[in-house]
Amino acid sequence: MLELNKSIFKKTIGIDDFSHILVVDDDRRIRSLLSRFLISEGYKVSVASNVNDAEETMNDFLFDLIILDVMMPGENGTSFAQRLKLNSNIANFTPILMLTALGETENRIAGLTAGADDYLAKPFDPRELLLRVANILKRSRVNLNYIKDIPFGSFVFNIETGHLHQDGEIVSLTLRERDILKILIANANKCVSRSDLAHASGRSLISERSIDVEIARLRRKLEKDPKTPQYLKTIRGHGYQLTIDGQPINKL
Repeated sequence: MLELNKSIFKKTIGIDDFSHILVVDDDRRIRSLLSRFLISEGYKVSVASNVNDAEETMNDFLFDLIILDVMMPGENGTSFAQRLKLNSNIANFTPILMLTALGETENRIAGLTAGADDYLAKPFDPRELLLRVANILKRSRVNLNYIKDIPFGSFVFNIETGHLHQDGEIVSLTLRERDILKILIANANKCVSRSDLAHASGRSLISERSIDVEIARLRRKLEKDPKTPQYLKTIRGHGYQLTIDGQPINKL
Protein backbone atom coordinates (compact mmCIF):
# COMPACT_ATOMS: atom_id res chain seq x y z
CA MET A 1 0.00 0.00 0.00
CA LEU A 2 1.02 3.62 -0.48
CA GLU A 3 3.15 4.98 2.34
CA LEU A 4 5.37 8.03 2.58
CA ASN A 5 8.96 6.91 3.05
CA LYS A 6 12.29 8.49 2.27
CA SER A 7 13.08 9.53 -1.30
CA ILE A 8 13.37 6.31 -3.26
CA PHE A 9 14.75 6.92 -6.74
CA LYS A 10 15.33 10.66 -6.80
CA LYS A 11 17.88 11.71 -9.44
CA THR A 12 18.51 8.11 -10.45
CA ILE A 13 15.89 7.36 -13.11
CA GLY A 14 15.91 10.43 -15.30
CA ILE A 15 13.22 12.44 -13.55
CA ASP A 16 12.90 16.06 -14.68
CA ASP A 17 12.54 18.46 -11.77
CA PHE A 18 10.02 20.53 -13.66
CA SER A 19 7.58 17.83 -14.80
CA HIS A 20 4.12 18.96 -13.68
CA ILE A 21 1.68 16.22 -12.64
CA LEU A 22 -2.06 16.56 -11.98
CA VAL A 23 -3.46 14.09 -9.42
CA VAL A 24 -7.24 13.58 -9.69
CA ASP A 25 -8.76 11.49 -6.88
CA ASP A 26 -11.78 12.00 -4.64
CA ASP A 27 -9.96 10.45 -1.66
CA ARG A 28 -8.30 13.28 0.29
CA ARG A 29 -5.78 10.91 1.88
CA ILE A 30 -4.66 9.54 -1.47
CA ARG A 31 -4.35 13.05 -2.92
CA SER A 32 -2.26 14.19 0.03
CA LEU A 33 0.00 11.14 0.07
CA LEU A 34 0.57 11.16 -3.70
CA SER A 35 1.22 14.89 -3.73
CA ARG A 36 3.80 14.79 -0.92
CA PHE A 37 5.46 11.68 -2.32
CA LEU A 38 5.78 13.00 -5.89
CA ILE A 39 7.00 16.40 -4.67
CA SER A 40 9.66 14.63 -2.60
CA GLU A 41 10.80 12.94 -5.83
CA GLY A 42 11.30 16.23 -7.65
CA TYR A 43 7.97 16.71 -9.41
CA LYS A 44 5.66 19.70 -9.38
CA VAL A 45 2.15 18.56 -8.38
CA SER A 46 -1.38 19.95 -8.54
CA VAL A 47 -4.43 18.10 -7.17
CA ALA A 48 -8.14 17.91 -7.94
CA SER A 49 -10.93 16.05 -6.14
CA ASN A 50 -13.17 15.46 -9.17
CA VAL A 51 -13.41 15.95 -12.92
CA ASN A 52 -14.85 19.47 -12.68
CA ASP A 53 -11.97 20.62 -10.47
CA ALA A 54 -9.50 18.93 -12.82
CA GLU A 55 -10.87 20.75 -15.86
CA GLU A 56 -10.70 24.10 -14.07
CA THR A 57 -7.08 23.43 -13.10
CA MET A 58 -6.23 22.39 -16.67
CA ASN A 59 -7.53 25.74 -17.90
CA ASP A 60 -4.80 27.41 -15.86
CA PHE A 61 -1.80 25.08 -16.21
CA LEU A 62 -0.12 22.70 -18.61
CA PHE A 63 0.56 19.20 -17.32
CA ASP A 64 3.06 16.54 -18.35
CA LEU A 65 1.02 13.71 -16.82
CA ILE A 66 -2.42 13.12 -15.28
CA ILE A 67 -2.78 10.51 -12.53
CA LEU A 68 -6.49 9.77 -12.68
CA ASP A 69 -8.69 7.74 -10.34
CA VAL A 70 -11.44 5.72 -12.02
CA MET A 71 -14.17 5.63 -9.38
CA MET A 72 -15.22 9.19 -8.46
CA PRO A 73 -18.54 10.93 -7.78
CA GLY A 74 -19.98 12.57 -10.86
CA GLU A 75 -18.13 11.85 -14.08
CA ASN A 76 -15.78 8.90 -13.61
CA GLY A 77 -12.14 8.74 -14.66
CA THR A 78 -12.72 6.46 -17.63
CA SER A 79 -15.23 8.87 -19.18
CA PHE A 80 -12.93 11.84 -18.50
CA ALA A 81 -9.95 10.08 -20.08
CA GLN A 82 -12.02 9.36 -23.16
CA ARG A 83 -13.07 13.01 -23.46
CA LEU A 84 -9.50 14.22 -23.05
CA LYS A 85 -8.26 11.92 -25.77
CA LEU A 86 -10.91 13.31 -28.12
CA ASN A 87 -9.59 16.83 -27.46
CA SER A 88 -6.42 16.96 -29.53
CA ASN A 89 -5.42 20.34 -28.07
CA ILE A 90 -4.81 18.67 -24.70
CA ALA A 91 -4.53 14.95 -25.15
CA ASN A 92 -1.72 14.86 -27.71
CA PHE A 93 0.73 15.88 -25.01
CA THR A 94 -0.87 14.80 -21.74
CA PRO A 95 -0.44 11.10 -20.99
CA ILE A 96 -2.72 9.48 -18.40
CA LEU A 97 -1.96 6.97 -15.65
CA MET A 98 -5.20 5.52 -14.27
CA LEU A 99 -5.65 4.32 -10.68
CA THR A 100 -8.43 2.05 -9.51
CA ALA A 101 -9.42 -0.42 -6.83
CA LEU A 102 -11.01 -2.47 -9.60
CA GLY A 103 -8.25 -4.80 -10.73
CA GLU A 104 -10.17 -7.07 -13.09
CA THR A 105 -8.93 -7.43 -16.65
CA GLU A 106 -12.15 -5.92 -18.04
CA ASN A 107 -11.60 -2.73 -16.03
CA ARG A 108 -8.01 -2.41 -17.18
CA ILE A 109 -9.05 -2.91 -20.79
CA ALA A 110 -11.79 -0.29 -20.42
CA GLY A 111 -9.32 2.25 -19.06
CA LEU A 112 -6.71 1.59 -21.74
CA THR A 113 -9.35 1.67 -24.46
CA ALA A 114 -10.56 5.04 -23.15
CA GLY A 115 -7.10 6.46 -23.75
CA ALA A 116 -5.05 5.79 -20.62
CA ASP A 117 -1.34 5.24 -21.24
CA ASP A 118 -0.95 2.94 -18.23
CA TYR A 119 -3.02 1.42 -15.46
CA LEU A 120 -2.22 0.76 -11.78
CA ALA A 121 -4.48 -1.09 -9.34
CA LYS A 122 -4.89 0.01 -5.70
CA PRO A 123 -3.29 -0.65 -3.30
CA PHE A 124 0.08 -0.13 -4.95
CA ASP A 125 3.72 0.12 -4.00
CA PRO A 126 4.94 3.73 -4.37
CA ARG A 127 8.10 2.44 -6.04
CA GLU A 128 6.01 0.90 -8.79
CA LEU A 129 4.04 4.12 -9.19
CA LEU A 130 7.26 6.11 -9.49
CA LEU A 131 8.68 3.76 -12.12
CA ARG A 132 5.46 3.89 -14.15
CA VAL A 133 5.39 7.69 -13.97
CA ALA A 134 9.02 7.94 -15.10
CA ASN A 135 8.46 5.48 -17.96
CA ILE A 136 5.36 7.32 -19.21
CA LEU A 137 7.17 10.66 -19.15
CA LYS A 138 10.17 9.14 -20.92
CA ARG A 139 7.96 7.74 -23.69
CA SER A 140 6.17 11.04 -24.13
CA ARG A 141 9.48 12.88 -24.50
CA VAL A 142 10.70 10.37 -27.11
CA ASN A 143 7.50 10.94 -29.08
CA LEU A 144 8.17 14.68 -29.09
CA ASN A 145 11.83 14.58 -30.13
CA TYR A 146 10.99 16.09 -33.52
CA ILE A 147 9.53 19.25 -32.00
CA LYS A 148 11.40 22.47 -32.70
CA ASP A 149 12.56 24.57 -29.75
CA ILE A 150 12.51 28.31 -30.37
CA PRO A 151 15.24 30.21 -28.49
CA PHE A 152 15.14 33.91 -27.63
CA GLY A 153 17.49 35.45 -25.11
CA SER A 154 17.76 33.11 -22.13
CA PHE A 155 14.42 31.48 -23.02
CA VAL A 156 13.52 28.41 -25.07
CA PHE A 157 9.91 27.84 -26.13
CA ASN A 158 8.73 24.47 -27.40
CA ILE A 159 6.24 25.53 -30.05
CA GLU A 160 4.39 22.20 -29.96
CA THR A 161 4.11 21.41 -26.25
CA GLY A 162 3.91 25.04 -25.14
CA HIS A 163 6.63 24.61 -22.51
CA LEU A 164 8.78 27.66 -21.80
CA HIS A 165 12.20 27.33 -20.17
CA GLN A 166 14.65 29.92 -18.94
CA ASP A 167 18.24 28.76 -18.39
CA GLY A 168 16.96 25.18 -18.16
CA GLU A 169 14.24 25.96 -15.60
CA ILE A 170 10.59 25.79 -16.56
CA VAL A 171 8.56 29.00 -16.52
CA SER A 172 4.98 28.35 -15.42
CA LEU A 173 2.41 29.52 -17.97
CA THR A 174 -1.36 29.46 -17.94
CA LEU A 175 -2.98 27.95 -21.01
CA ARG A 176 -4.05 31.39 -22.24
CA GLU A 177 -0.52 32.75 -21.81
CA ARG A 178 0.80 29.76 -23.72
CA ASP A 179 -1.70 30.28 -26.55
CA ILE A 180 -0.81 33.96 -26.87
CA LEU A 181 2.91 33.21 -26.81
CA LYS A 182 2.51 30.57 -29.53
CA ILE A 183 0.71 33.08 -31.75
CA LEU A 184 3.35 35.75 -31.17
CA ILE A 185 6.19 33.31 -31.85
CA ALA A 186 4.48 32.04 -35.01
CA ASN A 187 4.44 35.68 -36.13
CA ALA A 188 7.85 36.59 -34.69
CA ASN A 189 9.11 40.10 -35.42
CA LYS A 190 5.69 41.07 -36.79
CA CYS A 191 2.91 43.04 -35.16
CA VAL A 192 -0.13 41.02 -34.11
CA SER A 193 -3.27 43.02 -33.37
CA ARG A 194 -5.19 42.75 -30.11
CA SER A 195 -8.20 41.62 -32.10
CA ASP A 196 -6.26 38.79 -33.74
CA LEU A 197 -4.89 37.68 -30.37
CA ALA A 198 -8.36 37.79 -28.81
CA HIS A 199 -9.87 35.65 -31.56
CA ALA A 200 -6.99 33.23 -31.96
CA SER A 201 -6.11 32.52 -28.32
CA GLY A 202 -7.88 29.17 -28.67
CA ARG A 203 -9.80 28.87 -25.38
CA SER A 204 -12.76 31.23 -25.37
CA LEU A 205 -13.60 34.64 -26.72
CA ILE A 206 -11.98 37.33 -24.60
CA SER A 207 -11.92 41.10 -24.84
CA GLU A 208 -9.06 43.12 -26.23
CA ARG A 209 -8.65 44.65 -22.77
CA SER A 210 -8.15 41.14 -21.39
CA ILE A 211 -5.37 40.65 -23.94
CA ASP A 212 -3.62 43.71 -22.48
CA VAL A 213 -3.82 42.11 -19.03
CA GLU A 214 -2.43 38.79 -20.32
CA ILE A 215 0.40 40.60 -22.10
CA ALA A 216 1.29 42.44 -18.88
CA ARG A 217 1.48 39.10 -17.05
CA LEU A 218 3.63 37.58 -19.78
CA ARG A 219 6.00 40.56 -19.62
CA ARG A 220 6.54 39.98 -15.91
CA LYS A 221 7.71 36.46 -16.79
CA LEU A 222 9.78 37.35 -19.87
CA GLU A 223 11.31 40.74 -19.18
CA LYS A 224 13.93 41.93 -16.70
CA ASP A 225 12.20 45.31 -16.78
CA PRO A 226 8.59 45.02 -17.98
CA LYS A 227 8.41 48.82 -18.41
CA THR A 228 11.16 48.70 -21.07
CA PRO A 229 10.57 45.33 -22.75
CA GLN A 230 13.28 43.70 -24.81
CA TYR A 231 11.15 40.96 -26.35
CA LEU A 232 7.42 41.60 -25.95
CA LYS A 233 6.90 45.07 -27.37
CA THR A 234 3.85 47.27 -27.82
CA ILE A 235 3.27 48.67 -31.30
CA ARG A 236 1.17 51.69 -30.44
CA GLY A 237 -2.20 51.78 -32.10
CA HIS A 238 -1.71 48.33 -33.62
CA GLY A 239 -0.90 45.52 -31.18
CA TYR A 240 2.08 43.54 -29.92
CA GLN A 241 5.27 42.11 -31.36
CA LEU A 242 7.61 39.43 -30.05
CA THR A 243 11.15 40.27 -31.13
CA ILE A 244 13.27 37.21 -31.79
CA ASP A 245 16.75 37.24 -33.32
CA GLY A 246 17.85 34.46 -35.64
CA GLN A 247 16.12 32.29 -38.21
CA PRO A 248 12.52 32.91 -39.36
CA ILE A 249 9.93 30.89 -37.49
CA ASN A 250 7.72 28.43 -39.39
CA LYS A 251 4.02 29.15 -39.22
CA LEU A 252 1.87 26.96 -37.00
